Amino acid sequence: MIKRIQLLCLLILGISQLLAAQQYYLFIGSYNRDKSKPGIYIYRFNPQDGGLQPVSTVSDVLNPAYLVPSADGNYLYACTEAQTPGAGGVNSYAFNRETGQATWLSTQPAGGENPVYITEHNSHRWLAVAHYTGGSAAVFPVENGRIGKAAQVVAFKDSSLTDRQRSSHVHSAVLDPAHRFLFLPDLGADKIRCFAFDADAAQPLQAATPPFTATIPGSGPRHFTFHPQQPFAYSIEELSGMVSAYHYANGRLDSLQRITAHRTRKKDIDYSGADIHVSPDGRFLYASVRAKENIITIYAINQATGLLSRVAYQSTGGDHPRNFVIDPTGKYLLVANQISNNVVVFERNIQTGLLKRTGTELTMPAPSCLQIKAY
Repeated sequence: MIKRIQLLCLLILGISQLLAAQQYYLFIGSYNRDKSKPGIYIYRFNPQDGGLQPVSTVSDVLNPAYLVPSADGNYLYACTEAQTPGAGGVNSYAFNRETGQATWLSTQPAGGENPVYITEHNSHRWLAVAHYTGGSAAVFPVENGRIGKAAQVVAFKDSSLTDRQRSSHVHSAVLDPAHRFLFLPDLGADKIRCFAFDADAAQPLQAATPPFTATIPGSGPRHFTFHPQQPFAYSIEELSGMVSAYHYANGRLDSLQRITAHRTRKKDIDYSGADIHVSPDGRFLYASVRAKENIITIYAINQATGLLSRVAYQSTGGDHPRNFVIDPTGKYLLVANQISNNVVVFERNIQTGLLKRTGTELTMPAPSCLQIKAY
């Protein structure tokens, strides 16, 4: 009898640990415009039905444009003071997975104006940040969640065709799957810049060959993502509203395809392409387009060639889908509609890639970024 009770206790403990490991949190950044108002919202996410439960908020932070939870889940990093003339910061928070509370740990100047993207290197010792207005990128040391002063800031002096391209505008900072190279889509220069990343160097960004991939003049590359299993990469171009597909190997991008992400085609229009992600199974690519269309465009990915075929367009249920996220299970896609002040939850058909609204929707000021992490 005692052995049975012990076995039962171990079984209950194992189930409890399994359930704890399957807890999901949604982190939302907001252009709050006022530090006294919440700038980060934290929800529990239910991967069974796409439901959301409010847990906590973070104030005393201004305009967090982008967030990233650390790989171990113990910290949350944010680039802040976005869209604030002459300003820019990076913040870190300790995250308590039991209570869902985030507690401030550190703040540093971002090293450039209007930081819009932040990412963590898999060494857990570095953060990389992209500055849109500053036209630069910075790398910060981090230890136990505390951010040190910028170890390296690389500024770019470049331009291209349109009025928005009179100077460099680095819009994201994306590490390749092996974290050996950092890619910096530069909307202002029509270049996807590349640096080798040496985590053991005092200044991790090292020259790469080639140093950049040129995009079509006037295209404005914005966000960038890699296929999770195959050697392919994809970029959403903000000004052209196009998606470019590339073959990827050792820091080199070779063009495969360029395909529209918008419904209508007119000349000299800023289509406002925004965000781009591949489903966890690698079968589908999703891209958001703002301006007058406010859609998610869905593509099937040929696993052998990386080429895209358009499947459908899906209304985002709001205005200005700046950012979206696919949850780790691949069952749901959540969209942050910045101007209409709402976050909409879609169920994703894993077989067809199509999206369907679940009926779950949040209302909050100007959501800027969504991240979901399993704990």
